[in-house]
Amino acid sequence: MSASVRPPGGRIDRWAVPTLAPVLAVYALLAVVPLASLLVMSVHDIRWEGGRAIWRAVGADHYAALPSDQLVRVGIWNTTVFAVVAVGIEMLLGFVLALMISRVGRGRLFYQTVLMLPILLPGIVIGAIWKLMYNPDFGIINQLLTSAGLAGRDWLGDPALAFASVIVVDIWHWTPFVFLLLLASLESLPGELFEAARVDGASAWQELRHVILPLMLPALVVTLVFRLIVSFKVFDEVYLLTGGGPGTTTEVLSFTIYRRFFTEDRVGYGSAISVFALFLVTLMVIGALAASRRAQRGGAS
Repeated sequence: MSASVRPPGGRIDRWAVPTLAPVLAVYALLAVVPLASLLVMSVHDIRWEGGRAIWRAVGADHYAALPSDQLVRVGIWNTTVFAVVAVGIEMLLGFVLALMISRVGRGRLFYQTVLMLPILLPGIVIGAIWKLMYNPDFGIINQLLTSAGLAGRDWLGDPALAFASVIVVDIWHWTPFVFLLLLASLESLPGELFEAARVDGASAWQELRHVILPLMLPALVVTLVFRLIVSFKVFDEVYLLTGGGPGTTTEVLSFTIYRRFFTEDRVGYGSAISVFALFLVTLMVIGALAASRRAQRGGAS
């Protein structure tokens, strides 16, 4: 803010603390306190005896046990594969759909409404719909295959197909979200640049490479980071469709935390896995932002 428009008497500084204090207090209550509680629980073994919680300090024992936990190792691997494959396809499909819809003149609102439907449905409804569609006996997918002369498959019970089937559901669910964000960014680009590119004789590929992609890079990075964070926390599709099975084929880290926390009642150990998952997500976000800054510097140069 320039000196000519700055309020006299330092009013901004005087009101900053009382104005931000309620917001900071709510943030501390909703974020910092639960995180601190999670950290404290992760270094304790918590048991319930006689209706009371018995806390026993174990230091870093829970963290030391993580590398030898087979479910944690499988969960990390499956979650990483899930995030890379699902988010990669979602970003590609969402971007292509945004480009296509941005060039539609008539009926754009109808297409946007249809594409929005998957993200409007609750997770429990999505799980029920796809579980019925994947049903090996009367699911519509196997019925279509049978009518085409092909054999039906046990999509959620076959170890070779279960993980891919869950990824398909996530792609169907979240691609519209990516599409809406990228479409909003695409429509906010200045039209003069496209007109100048056409006047200079740029082809559609050159326009995409030299105009659209550089200008949309911030939106692409923000969308990618957000989807990676959410995909790393995937739980509802796995819980509703496969329960982590068959075997550990669809075991993801969030479902492992659920097992340790609620099924096995190992609160302290489950807290340690949660802290470790938070650490992994933080590293992922830092890496994505660093890559974005390098890409932006490279594009500017």
